[in-house]
Amino acid sequence: MAGTDVFTEIVDGEQVYKYYADGEWKKSASGKSVSIVNPTTRQTQYKVQACTQEEVNKVMEAAKTAQKLWARTPLWKRAEHLHKAAAILKEHRAPIAVCLVKEIAKPAKDAVTEVVRSGDLVSYTAEEGVRILGEGKLLVSDSFPGNERSKYCLSSKVPLGVVLAIPPFNYPVNLAVSKIAPALIAGNSLVLKPPTQGAVAALHMIQCFHLAGFPKGLISCVTGKGSEIGDFLTMHPGVNCISFTGGDTGIAISKKAGMIPLQMELGGKDACIVLEDADLDLVASNIVKGGYSYSGQRCTAVKVVLVMESVVDAVVEKVKSKMAKLSVGSPEDDCDITPVVSESSANFIEGLVMDAKEKGATFCQEYRREGNLIWPLLLDHVRPDMRIAWEEPFGPVLPVIRISSVEEGIHHCNASNFGLQGCVFTRDINKAILISDAMETGTVQINSAPARGPDHFPFQGLKDSGIGSQGITNSINMMTKIKSTVINLPSPSYTMG
Repeated sequence: MAGTDVFTEIVDGEQVYKYYADGEWKKSASGKSVSIVNPTTRQTQYKVQACTQEEVNKVMEAAKTAQKLWARTPLWKRAEHLHKAAAILKEHRAPIAVCLVKEIAKPAKDAVTEVVRSGDLVSYTAEEGVRILGEGKLLVSDSFPGNERSKYCLSSKVPLGVVLAIPPFNYPVNLAVSKIAPALIAGNSLVLKPPTQGAVAALHMIQCFHLAGFPKGLISCVTGKGSEIGDFLTMHPGVNCISFTGGDTGIAISKKAGMIPLQMELGGKDACIVLEDADLDLVASNIVKGGYSYSGQRCTAVKVVLVMESVVDAVVEKVKSKMAKLSVGSPEDDCDITPVVSESSANFIEGLVMDAKEKGATFCQEYRREGNLIWPLLLDHVRPDMRIAWEEPFGPVLPVIRISSVEEGIHHCNASNFGLQGCVFTRDINKAILISDAMETGTVQINSAPARGPDHFPFQGLKDSGIGSQGITNSINMMTKIKSTVINLPSPSYTMG
């Protein structure tokens, strides 16, 4: 396989992947490893180092030192490094994609797409960073009442210091570089704690940054058990910013992190509201794409469908027809529906399904499961007393709730503790805007399923779905702070005066 030779140094003779610190690939002094189970075979596929707290301390110290020098590196040169990393990442997309297939059962084609998209994100970030960080602001004092023009305030964006990045299993490369690239272009150093499932793909990605020639200590990647180094990392005094994507763990992190900037995306229960005048073929296509892509394991997946009574039967039939065409099987075969990431995830999804069954939901297909592989399922006549109406399954199971008014749909959407995205289908743009304004979500898609991206679009959640906003520009700004210098003149000075 092309490109695999450049990754030989990241794994030891016992086939345990090393962690990355101070510009080198290292074995942990713990002598322990963490196993990564292939969701398809349910057998151990890889092992990674179980780093110690002392190793985390050394990483943080090196990151702090490297950041001071990196902050003095010209902006154009930081961008040059990122462009090089992006090119290397895209060049070696095939071996990285193989890791995604084996670690998280991502369909082969989607795995390649994730790596290429990640390279594009890094390049775009480099360009955007040069533009927005190359500009400052000049304020003059006489714009505020009672002042003469005797003070000039020069403000600019400066780095925060050490950024801790924690991406999720479902996009361990793309949602890692969406944190890494903004941090680096802004002049920060970066410590990555990848998810266990997806760690090896992330380590391959980090090797691409290593090959791009970034200074030693500037980028680090520590692996290990969350129970041993999770809190130690997020509460470490050397961390100046945390960017986290995941689930409930983020709420706990936010309570412990202290007075540092936080950027968090913690999932959603994205509602799809379908009005009577909607294009039902478009609705059905987007429900299937939005609800079942990557087996529903996306924060922006359609998680609940709220349809007006007059068109719900037609919508359900059209969705069922399209679902019947979905292929189910292994990610190597590029199937539409592949195994969910773990047995515990499959068990959780099954619990939601059984609860709905006991409470009278209509099964549009027979529920079928083999190991971690769950066949796509549409549940009709779901009621608010069923768990699936509120909880995020992160799997290929989608509930349909019949509504008698638009207000009922908006009420259900807003009653959720989540508020990531939502969507509305209607031919009436005026109605669409009014509904969008009423939905308590970070983003509302009109006549399309929820989606994260393109990657320069703002991406944020309300309520338990997150803190702050992502997207390339927002991430760069979030990973900087404002520094002002005030020039005090001995006497007022007016331009051309």
